[in-house]
Amino acid sequence: MSAPHVVAVAVTDAIPVFEFAVPCEVFGIDRSDLVDPWYDLRLCAAEPGPLRTTLGMRIDTPYGLDELAEADTVVVAACNRQVQLHPPVPLLDALHHARARGARIVSICSGAYMLAYAGMLDGRRATTHWMNAVDFAHRFPRVRVDPDVLYTDDGDLFTSAGTGAAIDLCLHLVRLDHGTAVANEVARRMVVPPHRDGGQAQYARPVTRGEPHSDLAPLLNWAREHLDRPLTVAELARQAHLSPRTFARRFRDTLGTSPLQWLVEQRVRVAQELLETTDEPVERIAREAGFGNPVSLRRHFRRVTSVSPQTYRHVFRRAGAP
Repeated sequence: MSAPHVVAVAVTDAIPVFEFAVPCEVFGIDRSDLVDPWYDLRLCAAEPGPLRTTLGMRIDTPYGLDELAEADTVVVAACNRQVQLHPPVPLLDALHHARARGARIVSICSGAYMLAYAGMLDGRRATTHWMNAVDFAHRFPRVRVDPDVLYTDDGDLFTSAGTGAAIDLCLHLVRLDHGTAVANEVARRMVVPPHRDGGQAQYARPVTRGEPHSDLAPLLNWAREHLDRPLTVAELARQAHLSPRTFARRFRDTLGTSPLQWLVEQRVRVAQELLETTDEPVERIAREAGFGNPVSLRRHFRRVTSVSPQTYRHVFRRAGAP
């Protein structure tokens, strides 16, 4: 009997539960009735313990970075923001050692930050959760970030988007190792779709605030059609046939935000669409989105998205390039 394929999962503190659980479910449960031997899953401490999930559950990590560096497949699951921005140096060293040995390197969701900090994704196609995509591309300009796909397969390097996309990537790895029939059976036991292509879109715009059938719906539609105008709360209240005070209270009760904040969010969405789909200069986009001038656009855009309009355009126009 051949030796089992060793899958090592790097465990960092405050690791998100779902993204950590997916490789445990796919590779850690004994499925030797399908393939014998099945995978040998090893949970490897990537930093000093005790290590816990975001929900406070303690994780037993009987293995360390030495075992991770010797694995056949290394999975870097999602990690919290502190680890994203300040990755453990010993983990980066272990990743380099594993790759030098020819190991398959996999990231799930924000685990891509570890691979990028290690320099493994320079010049390579990669993805991460769409909410992190702009920040990720801004920090790692040498990476060919594709924010729209569920996962990427770039030879020896694999990256996935967040949450459910982790399942798709892990099943893809099983499919590569053992064929479609085995991967489909694993999916059947997990009660998930057997195959979603990695190129399927993950990126979706944030849902617009508010109840679509609320009594404010006509006003919201009117306001969206007139965002290029310098709208005020008083004007919106007149359109709603309410006093400004009553209007502001009902607006917050219905949408959970103030009228002015809602207007800023809508205008940022218009600016995002224009930055993604046109070559119009920022000055014109500022006017069309209702910000009036580029200074106001940049200030509000950065506050909502955490990046500048120029950076946002660079990321998403590059992602759509052939």
